[in-house]
Amino acid sequence: MSGSARVADVKVIGAGPAGLMAAEVLAEAGHKVTIHDHMPAPARKFLLAGRGGLNLTHSEPLDTVLERYGEAKDFLAPAINAFPPDALIQWANGLGIETFVGSSGRVFPKQMKASPLLRAWLRRLEGLGVKLITRSRWEGFDGTPTILALGGASWPHLGSDAAWLPIFAAKGITVHPFKPANSRFLVHWSPIFRNKFAGTPVKNVALTYAGKRVRGELMISQEGIEGGAIYAVSKGLREHPGHPLVIDFRPDLTEEVLAQRLARPRGKDSLSNHLRKVAGLSPVAINLLRETGTAPDAKGIKAMPLRLERPAGITRAISSAGGVARSEVDAHFQLIKAPGTYCVGEMLDWEAPTGGYLLQACFSTAVLAARHLASELEKG
Repeated sequence: MSGSARVADVKVIGAGPAGLMAAEVLAEAGHKVTIHDHMPAPARKFLLAGRGGLNLTHSEPLDTVLERYGEAKDFLAPAINAFPPDALIQWANGLGIETFVGSSGRVFPKQMKASPLLRAWLRRLEGLGVKLITRSRWEGFDGTPTILALGGASWPHLGSDAAWLPIFAAKGITVHPFKPANSRFLVHWSPIFRNKFAGTPVKNVALTYAGKRVRGELMISQEGIEGGAIYAVSKGLREHPGHPLVIDFRPDLTEEVLAQRLARPRGKDSLSNHLRKVAGLSPVAINLLRETGTAPDAKGIKAMPLRLERPAGITRAISSAGGVARSEVDAHFQLIKAPGTYCVGEMLDWEAPTGGYLLQACFSTAVLAARHLASELEKG
């Protein structure tokens, strides 16, 4: 920042990852930054995400990462390009947090926790002079240069309670309704199946829904089904309900090869043992075929239909879809109807599957917005 540039008082509303990153960029540009958050402590949802290892980003080529955002790709591309996965990894390393790439290509801190990263980050912000005020709720637009990082609507008890919606409505700013994303889907299991297999993973499957096919892992829950593969098709499941989800338990085998294996003499083996030995099916997969009344033949194993009821509620979804309409912000996420105020992170209208893409976009939108605000402030 040049010696003649104006030092401004800037507000960041929300102490999640997007808000903290925006505060860091602005403080490094020389501005006086105050973060307000209505919770008693910062980054509550970030810490919850860290319980599963804190998937920061993904090691895929940048073009592939961008494709993961679906129809929001063009909206988010400038931000992701401004602060790509490599930059995020370098930033974490700069906090003293070493990272590694998992077998799936996901990037995690070596400590597999969010708390060490958050502690180091808060120390850095304190060293930059950033002030954090907790139990402080945003009350509306006041003309102060502001970055809003208010979150979506999932896990509201951790902070993202969407209490800001009436303020935006009064300003005439369009916000698309929030919906659950990356959520489990309800299935009416029989008591026997539920009691025996709740908490059991179904590994290395392929799912097909609404013309989209993905590979990954499922998890049977008390209420239904969840896991990375489900999350990857959750938008289609949510937006086009009523069709069966088709599960391929042996995606690496053709139906013909599988039929040949199943034709081998069973001998004294039970059907379950036969399916386990010749088709490589796990007990949970075998019982899913029984649960759905699907014939345990090659066709059934390659295309078992599963009827889903509906997505579970938004309060326990990993993330939310919907948010501030893209038409309401400019290319730097500045609100057109409230110049000088920016929206970043999950409060914007985009969604992505799990795999590091959620945090990546939160960080990237914050960086792009904060850099633009800093440049505007430098102009005076």
